[in-house]
Amino acid sequence: MNTRLNGKVALVTGGTSGIGFASAMELANEGAKVYVTGRRQAELDAAVKVIGRGAVGIRGDVTRRDDLQALADAIKANDGHLDILFANAGGGTMAPLGEITEQHFDDTFNRNVKALVFTVQTMLPLMRAGGSIVLTGSIAGSKGTAAFSIYSASKAAVRGLARSWVLDLKERRIRVNVVSPGSTRTVGLAELGGESKEAQDGLLDYLTSLVPIGRLGEPAEIAKAVAFLASDDASFINGSELFADGGQAQI
Repeated sequence: MNTRLNGKVALVTGGTSGIGFASAMELANEGAKVYVTGRRQAELDAAVKVIGRGAVGIRGDVTRRDDLQALADAIKANDGHLDILFANAGGGTMAPLGEITEQHFDDTFNRNVKALVFTVQTMLPLMRAGGSIVLTGSIAGSKGTAAFSIYSASKAAVRGLARSWVLDLKERRIRVNVVSPGSTRTVGLAELGGESKEAQDGLLDYLTSLVPIGRLGEPAEIAKAVAFLASDDASFINGSELFADGGQAQI
């Protein structure tokens, strides 16, 4: 077991499934005490049980300011600080131009931008000097995707936030980086294809054809990139976007 995060306290939002869960597991395996958030108690309890190693689950919705403050208060009472924040919670749905609704726009930006901003801001007083903040971006923030423009714009905003925040936090030596996954085998990605297994498999096959390495990513592979950015191995990496995409956004 790698112990490069021994003694660190980490928070992973949206950590009950997919990339968030895999990242919480990786951070814990590398020695960190990990707090995990999720909106559904049963899924949260199940995730914490699998992660083990002292992981703590706190139910909450990152789009609710009261929930964020309660989360910060709990971490402060238990550990007094954070060393690592992985602001991962978010998501999106597809809507082509001409069918974009205000609800679709607001839901996407509330989850991926507004909630991320206030997650980081609420946890900032807990962050120790020299800590690491990792934000979940996406290759969609750099590449055009049909019927995905609002999600893409929200992830481009995440990249812009990181660039400015490194300047805001330079006196505290807190690093801010973005991990941008490519097509990764998660339930959320498959569900973009529709409700039927046939439609979902068709989408995954199509996305696989776009990846130069010839396959989809696995959540555990993205998690290793997150753990790297969180660790002192990345001590001189700041304001960067790390693409974990099999080359998909590089061509």
